[in-house]
Amino acid sequence: MKRILYCFVFLPMLLSAQINESDTLKLKANLSLTGFWQAGNVETLIFRAKSDLSVKPWKKWVFKTNNSYVYQEFGKEKADEDILSLNFLYFNPERKFYPLALGFISTNFRREIDVRYLFGAGVTYQVLNKDKNWLKFSITGEYEQTNFSETDFNISEYDGSKSINTLRGTIWVNGKYHLFKNKLILTHESYVQPSLEQSNNYRWRADLGLELPVWKFLNFKINYLHTFESIVIEGQKRQDKFLTLGFTLKSY
Repeated sequence: MKRILYCFVFLPMLLSAQINESDTLKLKANLSLTGFWQAGNVETLIFRAKSDLSVKPWKKWVFKTNNSYVYQEFGKEKADEDILSLNFLYFNPERKFYPLALGFISTNFRREIDVRYLFGAGVTYQVLNKDKNWLKFSITGEYEQTNFSETDFNISEYDGSKSINTLRGTIWVNGKYHLFKNKLILTHESYVQPSLEQSNNYRWRADLGLELPVWKFLNFKINYLHTFESIVIEGQKRQDKFLTLGFTLKSY
């Protein structure tokens, strides 16, 4: 299963920040590589890879896949290895309102999540789409299954369960802005995912990027990622924060 996941996530990376599915180009891709390394008395390695690929297989349809990989190592010992693949299918994304279907798959070494699946559908509202700047809101509903390697949780009512299933509702906010005559690019991707069945089961994620163009196909990037999970293995913290520096490679 892990080998399949690695192929599913890294192949789109080999083909290439954030892509607007409403763009008219039939193929768009990019790859961001950011991280942090320290050696000496303290040895630390943090690496993050993120890719976006957008394809127009038919006239009114757009398939978009957003994949990320996070790895952390302290004192040459692995502390984290996360895979997240977000996949969307849009119909008529040039319109103000348009429907979408989605499917996610992820793993998380530190949170001891063997695999998580999520499938659903919803609608997107395009608030702004002008001069390379855009802002979008989406509302979706999903079914989710999460398989853990441990059964002792911070919320006792879930103890003994290796698999937690639920229906979710998600609010998404995504945007990209070219500032100061394209000398600075600000991107943000965030969502809130409460369970529709369990009030104590919710999560949120905020991914912020600041890019400075170096060349037509290359940007310097500063990235901040903040995640929260309400249900975690006993003894773990609910929040994680990553600040990384690196570059974005683009095909457009």
